Amino acid sequence: MGIFSRRTTEPATTVATLPVDPALAALTGEYTIDAAHSSIGFTVRHAMVTNVRGSFGEHEGTLKLNGSDPAASSADIEVKIASVDTGINDRDNHLRSGDFFDAEQFPLMTFRSTEAAQLGGDKYRVTGDLTIKDVTKPLSIDLEFNGVATDVYGNERVGFEGSAEILRSEWGLTWNAALETGGVMVSDKVKLNFDISAIKNAA
Repeated sequence: MGIFSRRTTEPATTVATLPVDPALAALTGEYTIDAAHSSIGFTVRHAMVTNVRGSFGEHEGTLKLNGSDPAASSADIEVKIASVDTGINDRDNHLRSGDFFDAEQFPLMTFRSTEAAQLGGDKYRVTGDLTIKDVTKPLSIDLEFNGVATDVYGNERVGFEGSAEILRSEWGLTWNAALETGGVMVSDKVKLNFDISAIKNAA
């Protein structure tokens, strides 16, 4: 079962589309991300030997799903940088400072999708514009559709989880420190992690 369809060119101007399950038409609509049951976080190598994991506690967004034409689906997400949480206050304050995110001047990180494609089965790739510190660059996020369910309150939910890798320096996050043994304190490569639960809005 799939949400997004993949389009390939073969040859020149001939476009082939994967078949869409008619049952998916019922998923068509606008969904609001349930921040209380979703997670947007990151993993980054620290001191060359271990990983630091963090998340952003405050975020919001919408998904527009089109079950009849999955490629027309889209996502729009905003993350409050000041809500960063790695479990250590001093480290979180450093991340909020001008050395990293400069949360006071650039309070939001945003992602606006521009394209969606099916990779096969329940796996998808959503491509869009990621903006951090007023720097906007394209980003592709690989996602897995976890299904749809009605919760105990009667809400229709859909779930997705996935990840993407970025080089933080490309978004102006360049702070680092050299280690005496070689290498640097914080890796340039950062893995972004997404675990999304979204509730279908009332018609």
